Amino acid sequence: MLFNVLYRFHTQLSVLNVTRYITFRTAAASLSALAISLILGPWLIRKLREFQIGQVIRTEGPQTHKPKAGTPTMGGLLILAAALVPTLLWADLANIYVWIAVLTTSGYGAIGFADDYLKIIRRSHHGLRPRYKMGFQVLFGLAVGASLLVLAHNNLYSTRLIFPFFKRLIPDLGWWYLPFAAFVLVAASNAVNLTDGLDGLAISTFAIAAAAYTALAYVTGHRVFADYLLLVRFPPAAELTVFGGSLVGASLGFLWYNSYPAEIFMGDVGSLALGAALATIAILIKQELLLPIVGGIFVLEAVSVILQVAYFKSTGGKRLFRMSPLHHHFELIGWSEPKVIARFVILGIIFALLSLATLKLR
Repeated sequence: MLFNVLYRFHTQLSVLNVTRYITFRTAAASLSALAISLILGPWLIRKLREFQIGQVIRTEGPQTHKPKAGTPTMGGLLILAAALVPTLLWADLANIYVWIAVLTTSGYGAIGFADDYLKIIRRSHHGLRPRYKMGFQVLFGLAVGASLLVLAHNNLYSTRLIFPFFKRLIPDLGWWYLPFAAFVLVAASNAVNLTDGLDGLAISTFAIAAAAYTALAYVTGHRVFADYLLLVRFPPAAELTVFGGSLVGASLGFLWYNSYPAEIFMGDVGSLALGAALATIAILIKQELLLPIVGGIFVLEAVSVILQVAYFKSTGGKRLFRMSPLHHHFELIGWSEPKVIARFVILGIIFALLSLATLKLR
């Protein structure tokens, strides 16, 4: 919005030419998002306390988490505002992919909001019924997949998959891309949701993954870098760099208040939206198969839950981990919460660097 207005006057005021550069607008969006988070954070925390919108702690969770009961939650509203407003200000709103990213993130945020709202009014950790929650996520994912098929039909998108490490392995999924896109969105949103169990863990590891995908979006849309790295060049994807930058800035601002000991939790409105945002960027820049590497921490957390449930059922009640998701297992074997967070962040950085390294390993 702001970009579209300012650039109209670039011929009269040459300094406004800088607004056409993706790098400038990404930096501006990141700083805007950071500022919004830092400025509105205290106000939101105060209002959430005023309306008694506090976290309900599971009775079966680690005992060390009991003092966290009542901590303001639904802080994902702050993340969404801080990420989406700068995106709308600094991105090119004529770019359809920006709108897909914004609407998908908002849609999954709405599902999370409904879940959080029901938890608050019931004073319970039970929100939307699992089948409804999953059903809405799948339906929204299918809607996104269907919109991409329409774009592909008009030669504005590709249903091909790019495999890491391989130059010429680019199969076309055709109509199968519809369920595939839905799966990526649902899996990513739930994986981030499962990771959100320790102060600052989900938001810090997300910020790292978002930064990696911001870089990937930039090189995918850049002619020189894309050709050098043998990527399928997709110029419209470059605009998603601004969206990614907004996510990083908003995440860092939220981390200021969510770091240990947390003053606010993001809730499902934040975790589902952030997972969907990451998946949307991955899908739109054709780097879906890098997502398990970029978001390696989220994969480990999700897989630990799947393995725990499968092992429990197959062995008649035995547990593979002390508790799942994985971060709780390390808490119960004696690691302090800050140590678990710090080590997972280190792993997140390693995963992000590995994902960027794959660009040249083809």
